Amino acid sequence: MKKVKVATVWLDGCSGCHMSLLDMDAAIISLGRKIDLVYGPLVDAQEFPEDVDVTLVEGAVSSQDDLNKVQKIRQRTNILISLGDCAVTGNVPAMRNSIPVQKLLQRIYVDGADEKKGVPSERVPALLKQARPLREFVKVDICLPGCPPPSKTIVGVINDLLDGKKPNGNLKVKFG
Repeated sequence: MKKVKVATVWLDGCSGCHMSLLDMDAAIISLGRKIDLVYGPLVDAQEFPEDVDVTLVEGAVSSQDDLNKVQKIRQRTNILISLGDCAVTGNVPAMRNSIPVQKLLQRIYVDGADEKKGVPSERVPALLKQARPLREFVKVDICLPGCPPPSKTIVGVINDLLDGKKPNGNLKVKFG
């Protein structure tokens, strides 16, 4: 049986959704027999691969780098899942949306700095005007809300996909 190619991506978020992925306990063993994890923070791949079956994306789109990444991911992925409230609604990263980008950078890198005051110009991705959910930039197939989504819910969605079932595209879960 051919394994399903799965990728995970972490954009602007806290990594709590990836912690839920790791919190699957024994379910991760049975999933490991069915999937090939081809990209993610726990995998050494440097370039997002072609022809990925399922990608779970955590975090809001907050920078130009995030936007470029999610557009490439959408082109190379069959089923894209918004994983967690930051990816589904913008959540915590979107709390900065009422502050103009230059004012935000000034507050963080100049007003809030004790040493080396100044907005960095290298190795810091250009921020978008606002942090936004994935669906505002690319087609999302399944929204999996929660902060973070419970690991049982994530496993259930993945298993449904592996069994050829289409999970509910707008799942409801409780916070925490």
